[in-house]
Amino acid sequence: MLVFIDESGDPGFDVENGASPVFVVVMVIFANVGAAGVTEQAIKACRGCTPHKPEFKFSKCTDEVRDLFFEAVRHCPFQLRAIVVQKSRIYSSILKSDKKRFYEFFVKSVLQHDGGVLRNAVVVIDGSGDRDFRRRLSSALRRRVGPDAVREVKFKKSHTDLLVQLADMCAGAIARSYRIERRNQFRWRRMLSAQIRDVWEFK
Repeated sequence: MLVFIDESGDPGFDVENGASPVFVVVMVIFANVGAAGVTEQAIKACRGCTPHKPEFKFSKCTDEVRDLFFEAVRHCPFQLRAIVVQKSRIYSSILKSDKKRFYEFFVKSVLQHDGGVLRNAVVVIDGSGDRDFRRRLSSALRRRVGPDAVREVKFKKSHTDLLVQLADMCAGAIARSYRIERRNQFRWRRMLSAQIRDVWEFK
């Protein structure tokens, strides 16, 4: 089993000065390497049909590119599970003041809230953060989520991995559905409806 994780939004709380009001963590789950390969090929084909190169990032794509991307993957063999954090509901002083703890807590939470589907998974996370942070996060995930669920944690830069880019695009689509002030609020989330298994709103 392969799992790719990425987020939309940031861990900051100064929303009035540009921090995102919503933080979303998505995991894209593939039952096996073959399913991941089919999806990767679909994304490669999509990339060849668009001028948007070399990386798909939801926040930097035009609506036209988003449409092409989600049309390309909407029937691919993966499932999505996500956690949505509306920051106005966070009262923990630790989570509000420590960005690394905030990120770690919600990545761990989305893995724990897996509906029982994770089995011996290799988890790939967008490779941000310094080496010590990645090492602590990897250790914390394996320890807290459990060895039967997570076998290995890897970090990859999104620009080198199409399936990390898929996680970014899916996270962006779900985050957009919580932004009532944005146009096309639900447009791309609807295109993922066949793959979405759970969107858990943290309270």
